[in-house]
Amino acid sequence: MEAAAAAVTGSAARRRRRRREQEPERLEPGPRRRRRRPGRRIKDVEEETVFREVVSFSSDPLPVRYYDKDTTKPISFYLSSLEELLAWTPHMEDGFNVALEPLACRQPPLSSQRPRTLLCHDMMGGYLDDRFIQGSAAQTPYAFYHWQHIDVFVYFSHHAVTIPPVGWTNAAHRQGVCVLGTFITEWNEGARLCEAFLAGDQRSYQAVANQLVQIAQFFRFDGWLINIENPLSLAAVGNMPPFLRYLTTQLHRQVPGGLVLWYDSVVQSGQLKWQNELNQHNRVFFDSCDGFFTNYNWQEEHLERMLGQAGERRADVYVGVDVFARGNVVGGRFDTDKSLELIRKHGFSVALFAPGWVYECLEKEHFFQNQDKFWGRLERYLPTHSICSLPFVTSFCLGMGARRVCYGQEETVGPWYHLSAQEMQPLFGEHRLGGDGQGWVRTHCCLEDAWHGGSSLLIQGVIPSEAGNVAVRLFSLQVPVPPKIFLSMVYKLEGPTDVTVALELTTGDAGSCHISGISVLNETSSRHSLRPLRVPPTKLARWVGRCGRQLSGGWVQHCYEVSLRGCLLLDLFVCFTRPPGSREEESFTCRLGEIQVVDAASLLAPLPQVQAVTVSHVRWRQGPPGLLQLSCTLHWAFLLPQVRCFRIHCCGGTGDGSPGGEPPRPEGPTFLGLAFATQYRIADLLVDAAGPGQDRRITFLVEPVPKEGFRVPQAEWGRAALLYSAPA
Repeated sequence: MEAAAAAVTGSAARRRRRRREQEPERLEPGPRRRRRRPGRRIKDVEEETVFREVVSFSSDPLPVRYYDKDTTKPISFYLSSLEELLAWTPHMEDGFNVALEPLACRQPPLSSQRPRTLLCHDMMGGYLDDRFIQGSAAQTPYAFYHWQHIDVFVYFSHHAVTIPPVGWTNAAHRQGVCVLGTFITEWNEGARLCEAFLAGDQRSYQAVANQLVQIAQFFRFDGWLINIENPLSLAAVGNMPPFLRYLTTQLHRQVPGGLVLWYDSVVQSGQLKWQNELNQHNRVFFDSCDGFFTNYNWQEEHLERMLGQAGERRADVYVGVDVFARGNVVGGRFDTDKSLELIRKHGFSVALFAPGWVYECLEKEHFFQNQDKFWGRLERYLPTHSICSLPFVTSFCLGMGARRVCYGQEETVGPWYHLSAQEMQPLFGEHRLGGDGQGWVRTHCCLEDAWHGGSSLLIQGVIPSEAGNVAVRLFSLQVPVPPKIFLSMVYKLEGPTDVTVALELTTGDAGSCHISGISVLNETSSRHSLRPLRVPPTKLARWVGRCGRQLSGGWVQHCYEVSLRGCLLLDLFVCFTRPPGSREEESFTCRLGEIQVVDAASLLAPLPQVQAVTVSHVRWRQGPPGLLQLSCTLHWAFLLPQVRCFRIHCCGGTGDGSPGGEPPRPEGPTFLGLAFATQYRIADLLVDAAGPGQDRRITFLVEPVPKEGFRVPQAEWGRAALLYSAPA
């Protein structure tokens, strides 16, 4: 047989045939097998749904909007025209691109009047390796990890409707950063598009606004940057303010915390005339939405003039800084801090455009050093925000690596890149002790070793002879603490050393905050060291099973129990203490693999079960001799607020040739990938071919990963089996 392209849809006859071939089938304990009507889910005695498939190589192509034509893996997408925007309705394939992570609670809230920091990500046209929803094998991808300094993230491209790839939304939301897409019109085609929806009556522009709101709500990002870079007719520019007001109002109703920002381009006469400031010519657009993003060629006199225009909304003016330093700018590249110094001097927010310059224009092999240098120079102008919810769990994974590790066990070898897998990132940089001491602590990303994921946090430093310890603040929090919390830290010290490592926290509301189970470092400080948890409650065995033990790869896990009343958790530190009796300078290198802060009550609640696992959209291709390439889509049901992600496995793909097939061989499950939705596309999985009269069986397993970060026993995973045979 000749292999043909795969299909999700086809002729009516082909669809009817494939429904008959894919209907679920219950495997009875005896020789009889009952056929059930199509679409009905049936469980066998092992709570495993079984689907039957007759191998066929005749199918239609997958829709190119949703799947990469080369790999058939699901991809994030954009819309190129007004017609595509108005025609969009939610489709089953759109589910891949829906963010799992809600916008994390943060302090101060975005609505506060503290000047903000916006990052506008514009890189080589967009939709690069980040478009692969389930990840890719990119060798040297771009990574961003200084999230604690960012308030708003804009995904920018030159496509009319830029929908942020879901990996960026998941990563940003996890850090409390809101995400905007871009609605852009340019050149003559842009002018025609604007004329089509703005020059008529309100129904036209309201229809466009309604679609933009529905897209943001469905894909779970937070709003839009409106960028009109073409002249507008008098009729069109007259309808622009009511369009912005309607869009902003509807977005606020449907998307909590939603934002609509306007880019400094068109003025109220309809001319395309960048002002590099907020003034009387563009003020009407600022008054109609949530904020104003200025062009980049400003000088300090522009900032001074804007003070009167902005009034009490100074934080809603985002002064643009082109990191590439194109045009007449104050500072860019490694001198970007010069621009920020002036912007903050006058109390405005900042919009950093294309900070990926460090990746695009400098040597890839030095990317992490250059990235840290760039953001380190800006640090004093970038206030941090604090996460204010539990559980707080991070393995410091960047969403990439040279191998993939699962709780100390190497799982796969080879480069991988999956933005949704990026976890909470700490404060990076170098911290020196005050006074004349020589003590310092420096934090870096570390791709050479990992406890869970693809990277860890490298902490290096020196304890000076005159000090007993040094500490580094990793996270800023504002968490109202429940009565009892459990904390965990996984770390590894490099080389022979007697330096000890401890997790420390600071608390607020000191007047009413009552703490037990810890010892206070000193009476004038609210920073506390923690007493290790000795005997864990039996119901928490899964979470604390590794506590206090030497783990694989030289990792060590310490667990702590703290009882509090009326407290606010403010900061997490890691402290390094010299050995008793030592008076010499002590250097250390530590890799931090994981930190967890968990509400004890949440560990007592049962975890929901993965339910209703189905196999659909099956596609076959010829593989090497004796093998087939199987592609299919898994769907399942689960209460998403209780999960970090899902780990997808398979086992089997072989049988003994008996008509009914046999369960998989006893080897352990093979890890396939991570899912951040209740669906997963398996692409070109090699399985044994079924011979004449044979059935083969492959079982797919869906492992939920709880937010609290422990492994769920395999018996509690969701599962479905595919029984396949050669055509008669």
